Amino acid sequence: MKAFLSLSLAMARGLARDRAAVFFTLVFPLMFLMLFGALFKDQGVDRSEIVQVGAVKVLDGMPDEQRASLRDVLKIEKTDGSAAAHNQALEKVRKGDADAAVFQRDGRVELRYSAADQVRSGTVRGVLDSIVQQANQRATGQPPAFALRTGTVEDEATKPIQFLTPGLLGWAVAMGGVFGSAFNLVSWRRKRILRRLWLAPINARTVVGARIGVNLMTAFAQTAIFLAVASLPYYGLKLTGHWWLCLPLVVCGTLAFMSIGLLVGSFAKTEEAANGLAQLIILPMAFLSGAFFPLDNAPGWVRTVSDFLPLKHLSQAMQDVLSRGESWGAALPVMGGLLLFAAVLTLIAARLFRWDSA
Repeated sequence: MKAFLSLSLAMARGLARDRAAVFFTLVFPLMFLMLFGALFKDQGVDRSEIVQVGAVKVLDGMPDEQRASLRDVLKIEKTDGSAAAHNQALEKVRKGDADAAVFQRDGRVELRYSAADQVRSGTVRGVLDSIVQQANQRATGQPPAFALRTGTVEDEATKPIQFLTPGLLGWAVAMGGVFGSAFNLVSWRRKRILRRLWLAPINARTVVGARIGVNLMTAFAQTAIFLAVASLPYYGLKLTGHWWLCLPLVVCGTLAFMSIGLLVGSFAKTEEAANGLAQLIILPMAFLSGAFFPLDNAPGWVRTVSDFLPLKHLSQAMQDVLSRGESWGAALPVMGGLLLFAAVLTLIAARLFRWDSA
């Protein structure tokens, strides 16, 4: 125990003195959280903009209640019905300054949109079609046979920070696990510290245990800082009832990504090589795992690849327990998978491990 505590203290002091390691482990991921949290803090429904040329009966005759309900999704700019205004409206649509132009000819409503943005044009067509159908129902005096009521499954107070925090926290844990173990292993091998430890009257379990202890303390510090900053009123993170399950997930995630770092440290001979290999693994994994952005609209092959990446499952489980109110049912399978992943990669790294660079 004395050797374990001494090694842990030495490793912690070494980490604290390495300003670059402290920055990239604690400060750098936090900067992303603060930046994305501020950028998307007031994000709401993206309104579509249309130009109304002259009088359009279905738009001018909308009841006040219907017009108020569309105000958050549709912005209507009304112009006169002259030929010049008509041409200007079409030009604005071509340039992307407006999503569509609408006008009325001989009792027929005509919509002009750009094929360059299929998503926006589809949204405008759907909204205008709904307006026309309701106008037809009012004209015929027939009530609709069916009505649709929509709403989100989340609370109306749900903010983007609820989804940003779990993904970025998972990425921070991954960075700390990979870079911490890889850099430490390569640096100690080059300085022949590993060889001295090998010859010292301590076993390998003590050295590995001390390294794991320091990495876990760093990961818990990351978690505490992330949750404290995200829970500030400015960002507004609201933790669910089982948020504390993120702590065992952090432990399992740290062990899984430390095993990747051990594998990198076994291959790399210099700190520069370790940095390059670690970046080559973590950065693509972060984007392919949906840690920064959701993968709902990603190609099928991207979603297939992400299913094999540990960061995807860690981030998703973090989101389940932090934001979606899930419990052990969502956390336990991921924890088991991460521990199995860590065991397999650790065995491979042990086969390639070298005490000396010679």
